[in-house]
Amino acid sequence: MQQFNAKCRDSVFKYLKEWDSLTERIAYWVDLENAYVTMNNSYIESVWWAIKQMWDKGLIYQGYKVTPHCPRCGTSLSSHEVALGYQDNTEDPSVYIKFRTHLKSKNESAGLDKLKEITGHKKVYLLAWTTTPWTLPGNTAVAVSAKSEYAIIEHEGEYLIFADALRNQVGLGEDPVVATIMGNELVGVDTNRLFNPHEFGVERERFTSGNALTVQKL
Repeated sequence: MQQFNAKCRDSVFKYLKEWDSLTERIAYWVDLENAYVTMNNSYIESVWWAIKQMWDKGLIYQGYKVTPHCPRCGTSLSSHEVALGYQDNTEDPSVYIKFRTHLKSKNESAGLDKLKEITGHKKVYLLAWTTTPWTLPGNTAVAVSAKSEYAIIEHEGEYLIFADALRNQVGLGEDPVVATIMGNELVGVDTNRLFNPHEFGVERERFTSGNALTVQKL
């Protein structure tokens, strides 16, 4: 490791003259004679000191950040690596998903009772759309817009429930609408998960309509 670090240090200063020359040519105002060097202990210790001050004040927290990823190395890419020519050329499709529901809910609703009478013993699904299909294995909930109207259409022998305002955009505008229901009546309705979390020791949670949602235009 010491030899590796030594090689890295030599590489850093290999083009130092060229870097200083370029810095002056572009009129970048910086103190080249007393420039900070991030690999020096004095710089590293200063950074750790600053982090310690923020930690003591309760300003440090653990979060998540989306970053470009290298599948070969299995690591995130730095901004410098991205600048070297990173290309996001992976196919990134959006998909429609059907979540089976039996229209069971702890909340009493005239709209749900009407749907049960209409659909009878046929299969009923909540139709959802996502631009992040890779998150579906971990999906444990379906969100609805409480103030939006949802259409129930009959399509190829089964019933689909989705936002009425998006019927034409999803290509189902010509299918017959058998009923409509407000989103707030769908809150708490059961759905079958694509992957049962209980099989992996993960408990499901039930969400309420506390946060406002709106219908997303495609």
